[in-house]
Amino acid sequence: MDLLHSWGVSVAVYLQTEYIAYESWFQLISYVADLHTTFFIFFPIWFHLKRDVGIKLIWVGVVGDWLNLVLKWVLFGERPYWWVHETRFYGTESAPALRQLPITCETGPGSPSGHAMGSAAVGYAVVTSLLSIASQRKAPASVYWILKLLLWMLLGMVELLVCVSRVYVAAHFPHQVICGVISGIVVAEVFSRQRWIYNTSLQSYCNITLSLTVVAVGFYVLLKAVGVDLLWTIEKAQKCCVNPAWVHMDSTPFASLMRNMGTLFGLGLGLHSPLYIESKKSTSIPFRIGSITLSLALLQLLDFLTFPSDNHTIFYILSFVKSAVALLVPTILVPRCLSLFFQERKVEKSS
Repeated sequence: MDLLHSWGVSVAVYLQTEYIAYESWFQLISYVADLHTTFFIFFPIWFHLKRDVGIKLIWVGVVGDWLNLVLKWVLFGERPYWWVHETRFYGTESAPALRQLPITCETGPGSPSGHAMGSAAVGYAVVTSLLSIASQRKAPASVYWILKLLLWMLLGMVELLVCVSRVYVAAHFPHQVICGVISGIVVAEVFSRQRWIYNTSLQSYCNITLSLTVVAVGFYVLLKAVGVDLLWTIEKAQKCCVNPAWVHMDSTPFASLMRNMGTLFGLGLGLHSPLYIESKKSTSIPFRIGSITLSLALLQLLDFLTFPSDNHTIFYILSFVKSAVALLVPTILVPRCLSLFFQERKVEKSS
C-alpha cells in the first residue's frame, strides 16, 4: 500500500503545484460536494418540485453515508496529510511537501471518500430521475438521447472535479475517491429500484433509524472490546494537522452518524405529520415556488446554528436534533405556513 500511497501523494503535490491558481475553486467544490448541500439545498428544491425524487435523495444520501462510515471502519484507510508525516517509505529522503488547507484535516478514515461517494450517489439519483421524468412525458427519441448524453457527461465532469478537489486538498488518495464514486453509484442504483421508500410508515422510519444507529455503535463497541479503536484517526488528525483549529468535531465518524440518523428520522416525522398531509392539498406553482424559497432561506438561518464541542454526548444529541429539524422545515413548517397564508388571501378576495 505504501507504493500506492506514495503515488497518490505525488499526484496531490503535482496538482497543488500546477493548479494552485484554482485553489479557491477546489475548496469550494469540496464544500459543495458534502451531503450537507443535499440536505439543506437539493432536498427542499426537489421535494416541492417532485416529492419522490426528494425522498430518494435523502435515502440515498443517508444510507450511502452510513455504509461509507462502516466501510471506513473496516478498511482503515489512511489520509495523505498524516501519512506523509508518519510513513517510513521515503527512508532518509525528505517526504514530499504536501500543503494543508482549512478543509484538509478531516478526522475519519480515508477510504472510501465520503464526498466522492455522496456526490456520486446523489448525482446518479438525480440524473436517473430526470431521465425517468423525460421518458414518462414521452420526449422524442432524439431529444431523450441528447438529454441522456448531456446529463451523463455533466455528472462525469462533476465527479471528476470532486475527485480532483479531494486529492488537491490532501484529504484523500486517488484510489479512495475512485472507490467512493463506484460505491456511491452502486448505492444509488440499488435505491432507484426500491419503491417502498416512498410509502414507508413512521414506525418503519423509527425502526430503521434505530437499527442503523445500533449496528454502527454496536460494531464500534464490539471492536473496542477486542482492542481495536475505530477512532484511531482522530488522534492522527490532531497530531498532524498544522492548525488545530482546522480539526472540527463535526467531521468525526459519530457526528456524521448522528446527522444522518437525525435526517432520516426528521423525514419520517415530517411525511407522517398531520400538518404535512393537510398541506399536500396545495399544489399551485406559486405555492411550490414560495415553499422552495422560504425553505432555503430558513435552512440557511438554521445552518448558522453551531454547538460547542466540549461535551461530546451533548454535541451529538444536538446534531441529531438540528438535522431532524432541517427536514421538518421544508416538509411541514413552511408548507403549513404558506397554506394558511394562501387560504387567508383567498378568503380576503372572496369577501
